[in-house]
Amino acid sequence: MGGMRFGFIKCHGSGNDFPLIDARAIALDDRDWARVARALADRDGPVGGDGLLLLVSGDDGHAFGMRMFNSDGSEAETCLNGLRCVARAGFEALGIDVANVKLKTSSAAVAREAPLAPGVETVRTVVGPASTELADIGLMGALSELPSHRAFTAVAMPNPHLVTFVDTIDEAELVALGEYCEAGPALIPGRANVSFVELRGPDLFVRTFERGVGLTDSCGSAMAASVLAAGLTGRVPIGTEMRVLNKGGLVGGRAAADRIVTISGNATFLYDASVEVDLAGERAQDPVVHARREDEADAWNAAVAALG
Repeated sequence: MGGMRFGFIKCHGSGNDFPLIDARAIALDDRDWARVARALADRDGPVGGDGLLLLVSGDDGHAFGMRMFNSDGSEAETCLNGLRCVARAGFEALGIDVANVKLKTSSAAVAREAPLAPGVETVRTVVGPASTELADIGLMGALSELPSHRAFTAVAMPNPHLVTFVDTIDEAELVALGEYCEAGPALIPGRANVSFVELRGPDLFVRTFERGVGLTDSCGSAMAASVLAAGLTGRVPIGTEMRVLNKGGLVGGRAAADRIVTISGNATFLYDASVEVDLAGERAQDPVVHARREDEADAWNAAVAALG
C-alpha cells in the first residue's frame, strides 16, 4: 500500500472546515478512505479539518451523493455543514442548481440560495423527517439515565444528537458528557453528538461535542437538531425562522411540524490543492496549493464580523 495523490478543495460551512475530494472516479475501499480521512483531517497534520468530505456518484433518484468520514476514520450518517459544501461542488461539476443528494442512510434536498451576506456562496438543505424515537438515537435506556441533571431532547438527523438548553454554556460540563458518550457506554453504545444550547433573544447559540471529532466550533446537524428541539420543547413556535449562531459563524434554520428541518448557510471554498497521502502510514505530505480563493474567505470573515 503506497502513496496516492488527491486533488481537493479546502472548504467550510459555518466554520466547520474540511478537505473535499471529488471521488466519483476514484476506486478505494472504506478502510482506505478511513486512512485518507485520518491523514487529511488530522489537526496536527498539514491539511487539517473536522473530517473528510467525498463527492460521490448518485443513482436514479440522486444527482450525486456525499460521504463523510470523521477525523477518527469513522463514517457519519450525515454532516449538514459539509453537505452544503458537497452540494456546491456537485452543482459546479454537473452545471445544476438543485439536486437530491444520496447520504449514507437517507437523502437530502439541496439548492443554491441568495447569498446570506455579500459574496457568501449559500446553499439551502432540507432534511428529515427527523426522529425522536430513542431506538433511532441508539439509546438502550431512558434519557434520565445520562450522567447529567439536565433535561435532554434526543434527535436522529439521522445521526444521533442529545440537545439540552442552558442559561450559560459550561464547556467543561459539555466535554465531560461528550467524553462519556464517546466511550460508547452501555446506555448509548453507538455514541452520540452532545449539544448545549443558549437562547439569545430570537437566536440560538449552539456548542457541540461531536461524535468522532470532539469539541468543535460548528456542527451542522447539531444546529438542525437544536432548531427542532427548540420547537419540540416549546421554546419557539414550530415554523419560526431563526438564526443559529456558533463559534464558527451562523446559519438560518426552520423546523416544520412534520420534523422536516431546513438549514441555509454558507459553502465557502478556501483553496484548491493536491496532496500526497501515504495510506499505510496514514500521513499526508504538505499540500501543493493551486489557487487561493481570498475573496470568499474575506466575504465570510466580513459576515462573521458583522455579527459582533
